[in-house]
Amino acid sequence: MKHYKTALSIAGSDPSGGAGIQADLKTFSACGCYGATVIVAVVDENTVGVTGVHPIPVSFVAGQIKSVLDDIGADAIKIGMLHSSELILSVRDTLAKYDIRNIVLDPVMVATSGDKLLQDEAISTLKNELIPFVRVITPNIPEAEILLGAKIKSQQDLPYVIKDLSCGNKVSVMLKAGHLTEDKLTDVFYNAETGDIIELPFQRIDTKNTHGTGCTFSSAITAFLAHGLSLNEAATKAKDYINKSIVAGAAYEIGKGHGPVHHFFDFWE
Repeated sequence: MKHYKTALSIAGSDPSGGAGIQADLKTFSACGCYGATVIVAVVDENTVGVTGVHPIPVSFVAGQIKSVLDDIGADAIKIGMLHSSELILSVRDTLAKYDIRNIVLDPVMVATSGDKLLQDEAISTLKNELIPFVRVITPNIPEAEILLGAKIKSQQDLPYVIKDLSCGNKVSVMLKAGHLTEDKLTDVFYNAETGDIIELPFQRIDTKNTHGTGCTFSSAITAFLAHGLSLNEAATKAKDYINKSIVAGAAYEIGKGHGPVHHFFDFWE
């Protein structure tokens, strides 16, 4: 019998379908993976903003992880929004029981709308307990500033600060430049396993449809790692995928705020 490449998302839900678990599943599917999910919180949100977050009990989250990994397993795992220290530690300790190397952490702290998604006391737990455990992190500029405790002022800062996010060169980092103001931007990927620093330039796209871009990008990296690609290949292919999905999604209007990207640009208009 044949087997699918499998990817697991551990994250919050988005009923509007553009971010969180829903975006992760769409991305896994578009990138050729069978997607499984562990829901850590039910988020009341849409393209305009976040109204509320209803956490799932921590023990129930751990149970979901065990149910999936004991039965289906996973070639790669993406971790998204984890809102509390207790949850962060539980997810780490549960995953530590399984031999899965490809773990990608999107350190979600603030939604595209600006709404805060992570408790203050959980930031140090994320930084000190979970980030050293994973293979790749994918912070944007505001998230990187929180983790660094310092401002990132320009594009030129990225190659110099990226190693400071890597836990002593142990964790690879995709540092995303989209929150900077230049028209021509460059995401920077640091491969902690080889020492490579790869610059991934792109032209800013004139669109308000950026809801879930971070979720989608990190899930694409996860999917390509599940397929057995190297870190450099996975990062490069994921960047191409997110760029194309933003370009394709710019032509559509969904919702009254920040609409989603077009996850299935390769399959339907």
